Order: sequence, then structure tokens, then C-alpha cells
Amino acid sequence: MKFRFLPLFLVFFFVCFSGQGFKEPLGVVIDHLSKSTEKYIGSSAICVLPDGSYVASHDEFGPRSAEFYSAITHIFVSRDKGKTWQKTATLDGQFWSNLFVHQGMLYILGTNKHHGNIVIRKSTDGGLTWTQPYDATHGLIVEGEYHTAPTPVVVHNGRIWRAVEYATGKSSQWGKRYSAMMISAPVNADLLKAESWTKSNSLPYDSTYLDGKFEAWLEGNAVLTPDGHMEDILRIHAPNLPDEYCAVVNISKDGKKASFDSKDFYRMPGASKKITIRFDPVTQKYLSLVNTIETGYEGKTSTDRIRNAVSLISSTDLRNWKIEQRLLFHEDYRLHAFQYIDWQFDGKDIVFVSRTASEDNNGDAHSAHDANYMTFHRADDFRTLISH
Repeated sequence: MKFRFLPLFLVFFFVCFSGQGFKEPLGVVIDHLSKSTEKYIGSSAICVLPDGSYVASHDEFGPRSAEFYSAITHIFVSRDKGKTWQKTATLDGQFWSNLFVHQGMLYILGTNKHHGNIVIRKSTDGGLTWTQPYDATHGLIVEGEYHTAPTPVVVHNGRIWRAVEYATGKSSQWGKRYSAMMISAPVNADLLKAESWTKSNSLPYDSTYLDGKFEAWLEGNAVLTPDGHMEDILRIHAPNLPDEYCAVVNISKDGKKASFDSKDFYRMPGASKKITIRFDPVTQKYLSLVNTIETGYEGKTSTDRIRNAVSLISSTDLRNWKIEQRLLFHEDYRLHAFQYIDWQFDGKDIVFVSRTASEDNNGDAHSAHDANYMTFHRADDFRTLISH
């Protein structure tokens, strides 16, 4: 058998320019920002349009981003079930946002900047063009300093519900400034009008929670309980605890009152990081895709910074959670992460997007937290992964 050797310049070409000089991240790459830009990918979000197309979005954060002034969010569309993606829009003044479809129309809801006004935009053409939230009748729905993440909206009792955090507390420190609250609007109202929306009271940080080890609650989920009550289920930052917890805030039927019992903290795998909870009517279980802490990684750093594994978890009562199946994993947690998972049902599958940190042709990501990719993933026939 004869072997043929390539000329040296061709070897150099294939190593440096064929994409084989580094390992591509898992999934389908939707977008990439090199760490040299000093802009990082945040707030990955996805929704499924009525025609079956997927829309995804992410914002930019980091030293050279405009996150503190007028943040930038990019919109992408896939018409082939996530195999390929095209950028369709760039939104100036959109941050920490989720995508959702309501009465056939596509919306994006978040803030206009880091700790900014709550704004909402509508697209009538599947994500190509968007309204501008320039006043109280066109999408500027709450003025002030607010925090949120790509978490779900829920339709219940004739209203659409969305959890947010008021970000003007007694302390200006991260986490301690966040107060849990809910906004809601009638389902048939014009969602672009501020007068359509009702705010609950906001529940501030309390240093006495969790025996004094509580440091923040944030990135709340609007969730409907099995007995038909609305709750705000929040990520808990308590890095000095070995276990991960969520908090359950009760919301009144009219959406005006939020209340909390200090006993309503529950162990939830991954809940020291951002969570997205949705209900599957087929299995009658609540599901989430979270950053679990795998065996051997306990105690390597604070729980909220271990983001190298994604697992499907389930619950029947929102109080007791079970790990069902690991979906993604990388052995390194310092420079690799699959985080801020947002996901949707698509028939028998779950489709999801990740704010992913991985090596690229410029070397490693800046850090696990400072992601350089948004990637798309699919969990095929996910109900076969759930125990019964």
C-alpha cells in the first residue's frame, strides 16, 4: 500500500483554515463572538412559530458592549428545524429578553438595558421587522430599573403572566438589589400599551433567609401550580450552601399581590443558575433543563459557576425534583459552559438554545461565564427519557 504525503503548505492550509484546529462546540452554532471583541453572548432564547419555524435571540454583554446604555439583541430564524440559521434583525435597546407567541403574533419582552425599563416589541412577519418601544403606547410598559432573563410567559385565567425583578433595593449590590414581582395583562389587551399591564408589589432581599446564607433571588419563572395558582419560582444565589434551592413566591389571582413564606425554599438541581420551567400536559410533569453539578465537581467552585452539564429534570408538584437524563457535558468547567438554557416543546422533541462557552480559532473562551457562542440543540422523543 502506498501513502501519499501532502506538501507542507497544504498541511498548513488544512490545519489553519479548515476549522480542524479546534473542536467545534456541541450542537448547531447559531452565532459566534470572538473574545477579542470584548463582547459576550447572553440571554439565549427560542420560540416556535405557528408555521413550525424557529426564532432565536441573544444579547451582548461585556466591556465593549452597549449593555449599560442601549443594549443590543440579535434575532435569528431557522426554517429547517434548526439545521441552519439566518440573522434577520438587530434590536437596539433590548436586553435580558424572552421570545413568545401570543394570539399568532411574535413578541420579545425584556429590558432596554442592564437594569432598565421593561419593554416589549411585536413582529408580524416572523421576526424580520419589529415595533419600536419608544413610549407608553408602543411597548415601553414599565419605567425604572428592572432585571429579568429569558423566562416563560404563562396564559391563565384570562391573563398573560411574566415574572421580573425590581432592581432598586436598599443595597446597590448585585443580587441584594433584586425584589421579586410579577407583571400581567389581559389576554385580549394590546400588550404594547403600558396601561394593559398590572404590577404586583415587589418582595425585597432578606438577609435572614436560609439561616443567613441567602444572597439573592432572581430570574423568576411564572408557573401555574397543579391546583391552578400562579407562582413565581426563582433562582436562589446562596454560594455558601452545598445544595441548590429555588424559592416559591405566591401571586394573587388578580396579579396585584406577591407574598412569601420563609419556609418556601425547595431543593432543586441547577437552581443556583438560570432555570426555565414548563409543564408537559402529556406526562403531567413540570420539566426544566438545568446545569446540574456532576459527581466529582462538588465543591470545586461556588455552585452557581459550575455550568458544564445540562440535564433534564422533572417534578409533579414543583416541590420535589428528580434528575432524569444528562443531555450535554464537557469535562472542563472553567472555560466551558452550556448555560442560560431556554427551551420549547416541538411535538415529541424538546428544542433548546444555549449560551455556550467553548474554544474557537482564537483559543479558549474568555471564561465559562463569558460565552462566545449561541448553539441550538434537540432532545429527540424526550418523553422516553422521563421515568414514570
